[in-house]
Amino acid sequence: MCENGPVNFFFLMLNKKGSETVNQESLLVAGYKPYELGILSADHPGIPVIRYCLRNHLQEMADAGLKWVVISGEPGVELWAAEETLKLKRTYPELKLAVLVPFLGQEERFKDWVRTQYQSVLEKADFTGAISNRPYESPVQLRQKNDFLVAKTDGMLALYDEEKAGSPRYYLAAARKRAKRENYPVTLIDRYDLELASEDLREQDPDYWAQK
Repeated sequence: MCENGPVNFFFLMLNKKGSETVNQESLLVAGYKPYELGILSADHPGIPVIRYCLRNHLQEMADAGLKWVVISGEPGVELWAAEETLKLKRTYPELKLAVLVPFLGQEERFKDWVRTQYQSVLEKADFTGAISNRPYESPVQLRQKNDFLVAKTDGMLALYDEEKAGSPRYYLAAARKRAKRENYPVTLIDRYDLELASEDLREQDPDYWAQK
């Protein structure tokens, strides 16, 4: 249960759409944290590949009518997706970003380079709010965040590989539980998708063909 009035009001307005609407208008993004991917700095060569893959999926969904990208502000995939969303807004001005953090002060434990990225995303987001108006108290707040955001969105995009367990599995468990009851599409980006994205980027580099 969300204890924040503005956040509840945001989703009340978001979900005021006609019953004939079947498109995913709000998308929840989840995925690994940087350390789970072996990423320890902002200049890691794997980040552009992840961004490229996220951007392609988000652009495809924007073409299909996506209006809101929703994240909880976790480091890694969520923040990279947020930055790609902000870039896509130049082409899709109706596309918006919401950052709904699970509790107050979650950035206090972030690395400096992540905290800088986090603050930049918050400043540029179209809507920000906290699901719990208290600082971190227990893992219950994280579980409540997962359940609440899954319940309030139309689908999920997650960077997750079934062969590599990690923190996104809790989000996915909530999403799949809802998907068993009703239509809630869950789109996964796995390591094979990243390999294809990496190859695409290599082929876009003029030096790649010069070496052929």
